[in-house]
Amino acid sequence: MIKQAIIPLAGLGTRLLPLTSVIPKELLPINGRPGLEYILDEGIKAGIKEFIFIISNKKKGIKNYFYNDLFYKKIIKKKNKDKRLKQEYLKIKKYKKMIKFVYQNKPNGTGDAVLKCKNYIKTKFFLMLLPDDLIMQENCSLSMIRQHKKFRSSVIASRKVKKKDVSRWGIFKLKKINKKSFLIDDVIEKPSVLNAPSQQSVIGRYILPKKIFKVLEHQKAGQNGEVHITDAIRTLVKKNEKFTGYIFSGKYLDCGTMKGYINSSKKISSYNL
Repeated sequence: MIKQAIIPLAGLGTRLLPLTSVIPKELLPINGRPGLEYILDEGIKAGIKEFIFIISNKKKGIKNYFYNDLFYKKIIKKKNKDKRLKQEYLKIKKYKKMIKFVYQNKPNGTGDAVLKCKNYIKTKFFLMLLPDDLIMQENCSLSMIRQHKKFRSSVIASRKVKKKDVSRWGIFKLKKINKKSFLIDDVIEKPSVLNAPSQQSVIGRYILPKKIFKVLEHQKAGQNGEVHITDAIRTLVKKNEKFTGYIFSGKYLDCGTMKGYINSSKKISSYNL
């Protein structure tokens, strides 16, 4: 059973400046809630019992958000009739019990961030969620866990992108299984339109095998001098580790850019949550 999830949160969110000069991007409100809470709720509803947050010393605001008990106790004492305030505090306390923190103080890539969690992962597979990607109106993590059980494979979420946009994404080389699933032969990072093997792109939901830590321990830095999780996945695929892609049907929202963040708030406010 998959009960643990990793959430990399150490990035500085420069595409959302100046907002992120004072607030971690994952705590920016989206329709009245921090974006990070949508990710946590998705994981909890998928059966996750423990989340490992990867933060840096510059992102301690995230930890403070969940460890602000004195503030809540004082204000609840003054406003003890405020039911909403009590409910919010109880919700944050619930999240807090499920979270562990590890630190990545140098921006050495997603692969390096995952490796920091090596000593915390207890089972053969774990979930990784990237907070810039919200998927609404479907629990993508739950569906991926079901596919993992069905095919006994690692799983990566995918969506079809326009041909002209393939150079912005990691693109799969694949063998189709059915309308929702495919076998992954390779992942090509930001290919040209002519060289793209498909239009199926990588989205920030992964079910990864614990053995990926051994690959990451020896993984050389790649593009931009960073250790990339994609490179480690490619290594495992070449060693015949089974990876499948999951084509989700939910609504994808990119919260990692200013335009995407604004659009996400508009979209979520229109959903009946």
